[in-house]
Amino acid sequence: MKPIRLAIPKGSLQASTIELFKDAGWRILTSSRSYFPSIDDPELECALVRAQEIPRYVESGLFDMGLTGKDWILENESDVHEVEDLVYSKVTSRPARWVLAVAENSGYDKLEDLKGKKIATELVNFTKNYFKEKNIDVEVEFSWGATEAKVVDGLVDAIVEVTETGSTIRAHNLKIIQDLLITNTKLVANKVSWQDKEKRTKIEQIAMMLKSALAAADMTGLKMNVPNDKIDSIINTLPSITSPTVSSLYDAQWFSVEIIIPQSQARDLIPKLLRVGATGIIEYPLKKVLY
Repeated sequence: MKPIRLAIPKGSLQASTIELFKDAGWRILTSSRSYFPSIDDPELECALVRAQEIPRYVESGLFDMGLTGKDWILENESDVHEVEDLVYSKVTSRPARWVLAVAENSGYDKLEDLKGKKIATELVNFTKNYFKEKNIDVEVEFSWGATEAKVVDGLVDAIVEVTETGSTIRAHNLKIIQDLLITNTKLVANKVSWQDKEKRTKIEQIAMMLKSALAAADMTGLKMNVPNDKIDSIINTLPSITSPTVSSLYDAQWFSVEIIIPQSQARDLIPKLLRVGATGIIEYPLKKVLY
Protein backbone atom coordinates (compact mmCIF):
# COMPACT_ATOMS: atom_id res chain seq x y z
CA MET A 1 0.00 0.00 0.00
CA LYS A 2 1.25 3.46 -0.90
CA PRO A 3 1.48 5.87 2.03
CA ILE A 4 -1.80 7.55 2.88
CA ARG A 5 -1.69 11.28 2.18
CA LEU A 6 -2.92 13.32 5.15
CA ALA A 7 -3.82 17.02 4.98
CA ILE A 8 -3.11 18.93 8.20
CA PRO A 9 -4.91 22.30 8.56
CA LYS A 10 -2.43 25.16 8.25
CA GLY A 11 -3.03 28.22 10.39
CA SER A 12 -4.86 28.61 13.69
CA LEU A 13 -5.48 24.88 14.18
CA GLN A 14 -2.04 23.72 13.04
CA ALA A 15 -0.36 23.61 16.45
CA SER A 16 -3.33 22.04 18.26
CA THR A 17 -3.73 19.44 15.48
CA ILE A 18 -0.08 18.43 15.71
CA GLU A 19 -0.39 18.27 19.51
CA LEU A 20 -3.48 16.08 19.17
CA PHE A 21 -1.62 13.68 16.89
CA LYS A 22 1.22 13.60 19.42
CA ASP A 23 -1.20 12.62 22.19
CA ALA A 24 -2.68 9.99 19.86
CA GLY A 25 0.76 8.47 19.20
CA TRP A 26 2.12 10.19 16.07
CA ARG A 27 4.99 12.67 16.08
CA ILE A 28 4.76 15.32 13.37
CA LEU A 29 7.73 17.64 12.85
CA THR A 30 7.31 20.86 10.89
CA SER A 31 9.79 23.25 9.30
CA SER A 32 9.29 26.93 8.51
CA ARG A 33 10.74 26.22 5.06
CA SER A 34 8.45 23.36 4.08
CA TYR A 35 4.75 22.61 3.70
CA PHE A 36 5.49 18.90 4.06
CA PRO A 37 6.09 17.89 7.70
CA SER A 38 7.70 14.59 8.59
CA ILE A 39 5.75 11.98 10.55
CA ASP A 40 7.05 8.91 12.36
CA ASP A 41 4.83 6.48 10.46
CA PRO A 42 5.96 5.05 7.09
CA GLU A 43 2.31 4.51 6.15
CA LEU A 44 1.55 8.25 6.27
CA GLU A 45 2.63 11.36 4.38
CA CYS A 46 1.65 14.86 5.57
CA ALA A 47 1.12 18.25 4.01
CA LEU A 48 0.03 21.57 5.49
CA VAL A 49 -3.04 22.89 3.67
CA ARG A 50 -5.50 25.68 4.43
CA ALA A 51 -8.57 24.18 6.09
CA GLN A 52 -10.75 25.99 3.55
CA GLU A 53 -9.16 23.99 0.71
CA ILE A 54 -8.91 20.57 2.33
CA PRO A 55 -12.47 19.37 1.46
CA ARG A 56 -12.03 19.82 -2.30
CA TYR A 57 -8.50 18.40 -2.28
CA VAL A 58 -9.70 15.31 -0.40
CA GLU A 59 -12.71 14.98 -2.69
CA SER A 60 -10.47 15.16 -5.79
CA GLY A 61 -8.13 12.47 -4.46
CA LEU A 62 -5.06 14.67 -4.00
CA PHE A 63 -5.28 13.58 -0.36
CA ASP A 64 -6.71 10.38 1.09
CA MET A 65 -7.80 12.11 4.28
CA GLY A 66 -7.63 15.39 6.14
CA LEU A 67 -8.91 17.45 9.02
CA THR A 68 -11.17 20.36 8.19
CA GLY A 69 -14.28 22.10 9.43
CA LYS A 70 -17.89 21.24 8.83
CA ASP A 71 -18.20 24.84 7.64
CA TRP A 72 -15.69 24.36 4.81
CA ILE A 73 -17.29 21.09 3.74
CA LEU A 74 -20.60 22.94 3.35
CA GLU A 75 -18.95 25.98 1.73
CA ASN A 76 -17.27 23.79 -0.91
CA GLU A 77 -20.29 21.47 -1.19
CA SER A 78 -17.73 18.68 -1.06
CA ASP A 79 -18.56 15.02 -1.53
CA VAL A 80 -16.28 13.46 1.09
CA HIS A 81 -16.76 10.71 3.64
CA GLU A 82 -17.05 12.18 7.14
CA VAL A 83 -15.16 9.73 9.36
CA GLU A 84 -15.25 11.34 12.81
CA ASP A 85 -16.18 14.53 14.66
CA LEU A 86 -13.24 15.98 16.58
CA VAL A 87 -14.00 18.93 18.85
CA TYR A 88 -10.76 20.70 19.68
CA SER A 89 -9.61 24.28 19.54
CA LYS A 90 -6.81 26.67 20.46
CA VAL A 91 -9.25 28.62 22.65
CA THR A 92 -12.06 26.48 24.05
CA SER A 93 -13.43 22.93 23.95
CA ARG A 94 -16.69 24.23 22.48
CA PRO A 95 -17.60 24.03 18.78
CA ALA A 96 -17.19 27.29 16.90
CA ARG A 97 -20.20 29.26 15.61
CA TRP A 98 -20.75 31.21 12.43
CA VAL A 99 -22.89 34.16 13.46
CA LEU A 100 -24.61 37.11 11.82
CA ALA A 101 -23.43 40.31 13.49
CA VAL A 102 -24.31 43.98 13.04
CA ALA A 103 -23.34 47.26 14.67
CA GLU A 104 -24.84 47.76 18.13
CA ASN A 105 -26.56 50.95 17.02
CA SER A 106 -27.65 49.70 13.58
CA GLY A 107 -31.29 49.12 14.46
CA TYR A 108 -31.10 45.63 12.89
CA ASP A 109 -32.48 42.96 15.23
CA LYS A 110 -33.50 40.03 13.01
CA LEU A 111 -32.70 38.40 9.68
CA GLU A 112 -35.53 40.13 7.84
CA ASP A 113 -34.08 43.55 8.72
CA LEU A 114 -31.19 42.86 6.35
CA LYS A 115 -33.28 42.51 3.21
CA GLY A 116 -31.47 44.32 0.41
CA LYS A 117 -28.40 44.89 2.59
CA LYS A 118 -24.73 43.97 2.06
CA ILE A 119 -23.03 41.21 4.07
CA ALA A 120 -19.30 40.41 4.16
CA THR A 121 -18.00 36.94 4.99
CA GLU A 122 -15.47 34.31 4.08
CA LEU A 123 -18.29 31.77 4.00
CA VAL A 124 -19.92 33.15 0.85
CA ASN A 125 -21.68 30.14 -0.65
CA PHE A 126 -23.11 28.98 2.66
CA THR A 127 -24.35 32.47 3.52
CA LYS A 128 -26.00 32.92 0.11
CA ASN A 129 -27.73 29.55 0.44
CA TYR A 130 -28.83 30.30 4.01
CA PHE A 131 -30.56 33.57 3.09
CA LYS A 132 -31.97 32.05 -0.09
CA GLU A 133 -33.68 29.35 1.98
CA LYS A 134 -35.16 32.12 4.16
CA ASN A 135 -36.35 33.98 1.03
CA ILE A 136 -34.41 37.07 2.08
CA ASP A 137 -32.63 38.90 -0.75
CA VAL A 138 -29.17 40.10 0.34
CA GLU A 139 -25.86 40.93 -1.30
CA VAL A 140 -22.99 38.75 -0.08
CA GLU A 141 -19.37 39.63 -0.77
CA PHE A 142 -16.15 37.79 0.06
CA SER A 143 -14.02 39.15 2.90
CA TRP A 144 -10.27 38.62 2.86
CA GLY A 145 -9.95 39.38 6.56
CA ALA A 146 -10.55 42.04 9.23
CA THR A 147 -14.22 41.33 8.63
CA GLU A 148 -15.47 42.99 11.81
CA ALA A 149 -13.89 46.30 10.78
CA LYS A 150 -15.96 46.42 7.61
CA VAL A 151 -19.11 47.10 9.63
CA VAL A 152 -17.33 49.67 11.76
CA ASP A 153 -16.08 51.47 8.62
CA GLY A 154 -19.52 51.38 7.02
CA LEU A 155 -18.38 49.22 4.10
CA VAL A 156 -21.09 46.62 4.75
CA ASP A 157 -24.26 46.38 6.83
CA ALA A 158 -23.49 43.04 8.49
CA ILE A 159 -20.97 40.24 8.66
CA VAL A 160 -21.11 36.48 8.95
CA GLU A 161 -18.09 35.55 11.04
CA VAL A 162 -16.82 32.59 13.01
CA THR A 163 -16.47 32.92 16.79
CA GLU A 164 -15.94 30.74 19.83
CA THR A 165 -16.37 33.18 22.67
CA GLY A 166 -17.79 36.24 20.89
CA SER A 167 -15.19 38.49 22.52
CA THR A 168 -13.73 39.86 19.27
CA ILE A 169 -17.18 40.69 17.94
CA ARG A 170 -18.12 42.52 21.13
CA ALA A 171 -14.79 44.34 21.15
CA HIS A 172 -15.78 45.93 17.81
CA ASN A 173 -19.12 47.13 19.25
CA LEU A 174 -21.03 44.57 17.24
CA LYS A 175 -23.94 42.43 18.36
CA ILE A 176 -24.91 38.93 17.26
CA ILE A 177 -28.47 38.70 15.97
CA GLN A 178 -28.44 35.11 14.67
CA ASP A 179 -26.42 31.90 14.92
CA LEU A 180 -26.21 30.43 11.41
CA LEU A 181 -24.03 27.35 11.87
CA ILE A 182 -22.35 25.40 14.64
CA THR A 183 -19.18 23.87 13.26
CA ASN A 184 -16.38 21.63 14.46
CA THR A 185 -13.38 19.84 13.05
CA LYS A 186 -14.05 16.67 11.11
CA LEU A 187 -11.76 13.91 9.95
CA VAL A 188 -12.75 13.34 6.32
CA ALA A 189 -11.69 10.79 3.73
CA ASN A 190 -11.75 10.50 -0.02
CA LYS A 191 -14.60 8.16 -0.94
CA VAL A 192 -12.42 5.99 -3.18
CA SER A 193 -9.78 5.70 -0.46
CA TRP A 194 -12.50 4.81 2.05
CA GLN A 195 -13.52 1.86 -0.12
CA ASP A 196 -9.94 0.55 -0.18
CA LYS A 197 -9.76 -2.07 2.60
CA GLU A 198 -6.17 -1.35 3.67
CA LYS A 199 -6.56 2.42 3.60
CA ARG A 200 -9.87 2.26 5.42
CA THR A 201 -8.34 0.18 8.21
CA LYS A 202 -5.56 2.74 8.64
CA ILE A 203 -7.97 5.70 8.53
CA GLU A 204 -10.20 4.05 11.14
CA GLN A 205 -7.14 3.42 13.34
CA ILE A 206 -6.20 7.10 13.17
CA ALA A 207 -9.78 8.17 13.92
CA MET A 208 -9.99 5.88 16.94
CA MET A 209 -6.69 7.08 18.41
CA LEU A 210 -7.45 10.77 17.85
CA LYS A 211 -10.83 10.36 19.51
CA SER A 212 -9.27 8.51 22.45
CA ALA A 213 -6.72 11.31 22.93
CA LEU A 214 -9.50 13.91 22.96
CA ALA A 215 -11.48 11.87 25.47
CA ALA A 216 -8.43 11.67 27.74
CA ALA A 217 -7.87 15.43 27.65
CA ASP A 218 -10.79 16.05 30.01
CA MET A 219 -10.24 12.99 32.21
CA THR A 220 -7.87 12.16 35.05
CA GLY A 221 -6.97 9.08 37.05
CA LEU A 222 -7.03 8.75 40.83
CA LYS A 223 -5.32 6.05 42.84
CA MET A 224 -5.51 5.72 46.61
CA ASN A 225 -5.09 3.43 49.57
CA VAL A 226 -8.19 2.67 51.65
CA PRO A 227 -8.47 0.85 55.00
CA ASN A 228 -10.78 -2.14 55.09
CA ASP A 229 -13.30 -0.49 57.40
CA LYS A 230 -13.65 2.53 55.08
CA ILE A 231 -13.94 0.79 51.72
CA ASP A 232 -17.75 0.97 51.46
CA SER A 233 -17.79 4.67 52.32
CA ILE A 234 -15.09 5.38 49.74
CA ILE A 235 -16.84 3.38 47.00
CA ASN A 236 -20.07 5.27 47.63
CA THR A 237 -18.19 8.57 47.24
CA LEU A 238 -16.63 7.74 43.86
CA PRO A 239 -18.25 9.02 40.61
CA SER A 240 -16.21 6.80 38.29
CA ILE A 241 -17.07 6.02 34.66
CA THR A 242 -17.36 2.34 35.52
CA SER A 243 -16.97 0.38 38.74
CA PRO A 244 -13.63 1.30 40.35
CA THR A 245 -10.73 -1.11 40.35
CA VAL A 246 -10.21 -2.49 43.86
CA SER A 247 -7.16 -4.61 44.70
CA SER A 248 -6.01 -6.16 47.97
CA LEU A 249 -2.67 -4.96 49.29
CA TYR A 250 0.00 -7.04 51.05
CA ASP A 251 -1.50 -5.84 54.31
CA ALA A 252 -4.93 -7.48 54.26
CA GLN A 253 -6.41 -4.52 56.16
CA TRP A 254 -5.87 -2.22 53.17
CA PHE A 255 -7.08 -1.93 49.57
CA SER A 256 -5.81 -0.06 46.52
CA VAL A 257 -8.61 1.76 44.69
CA GLU A 258 -8.27 3.26 41.21
CA ILE A 259 -10.78 5.27 39.15
CA ILE A 260 -11.06 7.52 36.10
CA ILE A 261 -13.11 10.70 36.49
CA PRO A 262 -13.70 14.02 34.67
CA GLN A 263 -10.76 16.27 35.52
CA SER A 264 -13.05 19.03 36.80
CA GLN A 265 -14.33 16.72 39.57
CA ALA A 266 -10.91 16.03 41.10
CA ARG A 267 -10.61 19.34 42.97
CA ASP A 268 -13.78 18.67 44.97
CA LEU A 269 -13.51 14.89 45.19
CA ILE A 270 -9.98 14.59 46.62
CA PRO A 271 -10.75 16.51 49.85
CA LYS A 272 -13.91 14.42 50.32
CA LEU A 273 -11.93 11.20 49.92
CA LEU A 274 -9.40 12.33 52.50
CA ARG A 275 -12.18 13.13 54.95
CA VAL A 276 -13.83 9.75 54.42
CA GLY A 277 -10.58 7.88 55.08
CA ALA A 278 -8.57 7.49 51.86
CA THR A 279 -4.82 8.12 52.02
CA GLY A 280 -1.87 8.20 49.64
CA ILE A 281 -4.02 9.70 46.89
CA ILE A 282 -2.27 10.09 43.55
CA GLU A 283 -3.74 12.01 40.60
CA TYR A 284 -2.23 11.23 37.19
CA PRO A 285 -2.91 12.47 33.65
CA LEU A 286 -4.28 10.22 30.92
CA LYS A 287 -3.07 10.01 27.33
CA LYS A 288 -5.90 7.99 25.83
CA VAL A 289 -9.33 6.77 26.92
CA LEU A 290 -11.12 4.15 24.83
CA TYR A 291 -14.59 2.83 25.49
